[in-house]
This record gives sequence, structure tokens and C-alpha cells, in this order.
Amino acid sequence: MPPLQVIRHHARRTYESVSGLTQREKQRLLAEMQQTRGLVPILMKPRNGQRWTAEERIELRDHLGRLSRLSPYLVLVVMPGGFFMLPVFAWWLDRRRTRARGGQPQV
Repeated sequence: MPPLQVIRHHARRTYESVSGLTQREKQRLLAEMQQTRGLVPILMKPRNGQRWTAEERIELRDHLGRLSRLSPYLVLVVMPGGFFMLPVFAWWLDRRRTRARGGQPQV
């Protein structure tokens, strides 16, 4: 097989693999988001002058905990080109860490 065809074959397999991963994670994300459907009415209660009950506070903690575990997926899967922005995101996080330590990188 000529080298160009080998490269093309590997590129196609890599693309299909990444595409499959993206689709699986999108489905997982949608399933998790559907479980948080009751979140907005609970969040709006204090704004409407109502108080949260003890059960609603527990439910609110559960919803927010579930969403906090999904935040990396929101960046990498949902944003267009998010997967390709991963190196930029890593650089930005490293830059923030360096600035927080007074210019010295944290080890």
C-alpha cells in the first residue's frame, strides 16, 4: 500500500474514532441534562419570594453536583471545535497557575 493511502487510512480511522467518542459523550451529556429538568423552577423560588424546603435543598445539591461533574464535557464536547481547543485550554490554565504563584510555575 502506498504511504499516502496508509496515512489517509489512519486519518480516517482516527476521525471515525473521535467522532464515535463525541457522539457517545453527547448522548451521555443529554441524558444527564434531562435529569436536571426540575432545576430551573427550584432555582427561581427565592427570586419569586419563596423559600426552599429541606427536600428541595437536597435536590438542588444533587443537581449542582451532577452538573459540576459534566463541566469538562461541556467544554470539550458541546463547543464547536472544543476538542481541538484543548491545548489552548491547557495553556490558559497553566498561565493562570503561573500568575497565581507570582510568576513561578507551581510543581
